[in-house]
Amino acid sequence: MFTVFKTEKMGARFISVALLCLCGLSFSQGCDHQRQENLDFPGSDVAVLFSPDAEHCQYLCTQHPACLFFSFIRPDCTVDNRHFHCFLKSTPSGQPTVQVTKQSITSGFSLRSCHPDPKPCLSQVYQHVDFYGADYRQLFTADYEECQRACTHDPACQFFTFLTDDFTPEKYRNKCHLKFSWPVPRIPTVIAKAGLVSGFSHSGQSHEHFSTDCEGKLFPNTDYPGHDIEVLPASSPEHCQALCSAHPLCTYFAYIRNSFRCYLKHNPHEMVARAVAGITSGLPAHFCQLDNKWVKRTLEGVDFPYSDIRSFLVGDVEACQRTCTEDPNCQYYSYITAHRRCYLKRVITMPAPPKVTKLANAVSGFSLRNCQYKQLF
Repeated sequence: MFTVFKTEKMGARFISVALLCLCGLSFSQGCDHQRQENLDFPGSDVAVLFSPDAEHCQYLCTQHPACLFFSFIRPDCTVDNRHFHCFLKSTPSGQPTVQVTKQSITSGFSLRSCHPDPKPCLSQVYQHVDFYGADYRQLFTADYEECQRACTHDPACQFFTFLTDDFTPEKYRNKCHLKFSWPVPRIPTVIAKAGLVSGFSHSGQSHEHFSTDCEGKLFPNTDYPGHDIEVLPASSPEHCQALCSAHPLCTYFAYIRNSFRCYLKHNPHEMVARAVAGITSGLPAHFCQLDNKWVKRTLEGVDFPYSDIRSFLVGDVEACQRTCTEDPNCQYYSYITAHRRCYLKRVITMPAPPKVTKLANAVSGFSLRNCQYKQLF
């Protein structure tokens, strides 16, 4: 009797240990919200971006197509002056190859498997921090709360920096800087390539939705030379128009069909046209919903390389497109017809300051538009 009890107890213990191991393996490979302070995952970097805190860095990792884990250097770090640097990382195993105890560094994992909110509420405000660059509008406000309200109610504003009553030079006090980062996907590269078909998720490419529909204005075989503010890859004139409509400084655009290049332009004073074959120019939409038929087209002989989040075999391009639309992480796709392989892709679209630095008597933060339905605004 004693022997049987001992055997059962040992068996139960073995099963418990095995279950714990399996649970630990599942947890490490699955959803892991935790951020570990004073721990560094050195090496394996795939990108280096700026973040005001570890939570924002974790969201960047979640939206980056290759990132599986990250390390963030906090502003209180004394052994490394790369404050606010967010190191996005990846390994074939999905786990850090090295873990080192290091003060003032916070590390963690992507939340992609946790079904994260694609538009996270970023309600934290950062004292003595500057979100440097990306300004498109300045105004004077009584305090940072009013500056944040101005940002929240401006559809183009993603984040802000406010200079307080104690800022020097004095002439810049109470200045509110509204700032922009891309809220819609920007495809890194578009190329012509036989045997491939590419397209977009049908769940939408617009960050704002308006009740009024509009067609948009295109001018075939027309160029408006000069005044370029940014050049982006685009799959069509309509795609270029959507990009121009999302940018607060874009007053018109020109699209070169042969090179898939979209030239965003800023000149609010005049438009001087020139007839050029192969170039389509146009105007952005303002406070109306552009026709999104272009999103639903499949592009034969076009490849969207890079930014893969996963790939798999599937029978046809229609199934590839449906899978992309049903996957909240997927923004666009490419399909290799000969191999029947579907590549789902995405890029970062959350607010991302181009640089974060310390600045005395400055206050920075994000638009609260994404917090409204969470009852934080």
